[in-house]
Amino acid sequence: MMDQKFPEEAKRRLDSLFESYAIIAENTYVYLCDMRYNYSRWSKALVKAFDLPSEYMYDAGLIWEEHIHPEDREAYHRGLDDVFSGKQNAHDMQYRARRPDGGYDLCTCRGIVIKDEDGEPVYFGGTIRNHSDKNYIDTLTGLRNRNGFFLDIQNYIQNKTTIMIGMAGFSKFSNINEIYGYEVGNKVLQHFGRYLMENVSNREGTYRLDGSRFAVISVVQEEKKPEQSYEKLRSYFRKGINVDGNDIILELNGGVVYLDSFNVDYRTVLSCLNYAYQDSKRNKHGDLVTFGRELTGDNRKELEKLYAVHKSVAKELEGFYLLYQPVVDAETEKIIGAEALLRWKSDEYGTLPPDAIIPFLETDPIFPVLGEWILCKALEDAKKIMEYIPDFKININLSYTQVEKADFTDSVWNAINKTGIGPEHVCLEMTERCRLLDMNLLSDVITRLRTGGVKIALDDFGTGYSSVGLITKLTFDTIKIDRSFVQNIEQDEQEKRLLYNFTDMAGAFGANVCVEGIETAGIRDILRTYGVHSFQGYYYSKPITIEEFLDKVRG
Repeated sequence: MMDQKFPEEAKRRLDSLFESYAIIAENTYVYLCDMRYNYSRWSKALVKAFDLPSEYMYDAGLIWEEHIHPEDREAYHRGLDDVFSGKQNAHDMQYRARRPDGGYDLCTCRGIVIKDEDGEPVYFGGTIRNHSDKNYIDTLTGLRNRNGFFLDIQNYIQNKTTIMIGMAGFSKFSNINEIYGYEVGNKVLQHFGRYLMENVSNREGTYRLDGSRFAVISVVQEEKKPEQSYEKLRSYFRKGINVDGNDIILELNGGVVYLDSFNVDYRTVLSCLNYAYQDSKRNKHGDLVTFGRELTGDNRKELEKLYAVHKSVAKELEGFYLLYQPVVDAETEKIIGAEALLRWKSDEYGTLPPDAIIPFLETDPIFPVLGEWILCKALEDAKKIMEYIPDFKININLSYTQVEKADFTDSVWNAINKTGIGPEHVCLEMTERCRLLDMNLLSDVITRLRTGGVKIALDDFGTGYSSVGLITKLTFDTIKIDRSFVQNIEQDEQEKRLLYNFTDMAGAFGANVCVEGIETAGIRDILRTYGVHSFQGYYYSKPITIEEFLDKVRG
């Protein structure tokens, strides 16, 4: 390594020329060396991919040589010597380069010597193409793809670098393809990716993940505010872009995760990022959502906790268990069913309820494993209870992401057949979030399940603006009214009238009415006059284990 400090002016010229190379170097890594100082700049993506010490290096050729396969090293060294001694003006060879995991990728390295007006060598620059790297590049936009995103996240975690990760995308991309054609749709994606690269991040920190969703990664800087960059991005595309003579307006959604904890993996980071993005899309009208910080004020603990949950799913659902809260007949107060409620527990983080687990996991590819376990476990336990209550029904909550899967109904029938329970003893609860699904799809799923004998309930009725719309379009066996509407019913006349209207409306559609949140005898007595079919709440029982439930029904 040279002792002489690289002059600032020389570095400015090196950076300027390097950036020019980077713009035209499609799907390759760029390197550029000032031969007078043997000082180089290499692509940040290459530095990360092969764990080099820095983007800027003295004696970079010798450092890189240590990463080359021993069998290829002599030829590489000889070729580099020929360039720096003036014997050759160009460099073109293949070799194997070592990845951080110890494996090797085949690379083609091409370079040329750039001379000044006097014929003296000034720069040696070129590209390195990783032939294994085609899996890291999105062919449409030229940006790094989902695999490259995962690789880079893992490198940041390994190097303990605090970063900000943003996801941005636009809604109704399928409409653009249908109206203007796929060629225009592709150009919209290219325009979006290019704008992100040039105005928000750079080529090496911009990624196309899937569909119309992109990501950017940047090292955290105090003066950099993601909200400002996002609003600038949002404003630009709201004004519309012209593509082949078509003015197209894009409505954006965005989420951000700060990675300042390194006891996580890329899957957990992506799950958190997806959660923030979906919250922006479905609940915040496209406003930027920052995961963790606005919810708990402690992003690090939140990430680590969710990583532990994620690992538990992968480790045969270690730490997951079900509790059961009885459902009783409103008149006789005898147990007629129960709702299965998911819990997760660890020594380090304690117990987490479903609201802290499901929204995080439901967009994750690993979620079907958990969903199938919940279904099968609940049915197995229900069969035990049926030995004492033959007409017992088990209520199982569904995530909207389960319902939209093409094989969802098959998975239900498989679980029913596997446990041997009669379908009439199974009630699947769908929440108001089902509004996010296509109504024709939802109607088809409900029809197929009810035709086979499975009961369907609408949970949390009244809490969302589309609950009424759902019961007018779909057929439910039970409408469950949320506990928030009964808490003050003993003192509040307005709440009484509201509850009466809810129960009357639900009953008008031929469904039984179950009211949650029964905590006192007074609440029970009032609701008995409303034609309610069943009750659920702490007045009768808190959620209990299957062993406690069996003790209760044995008498």
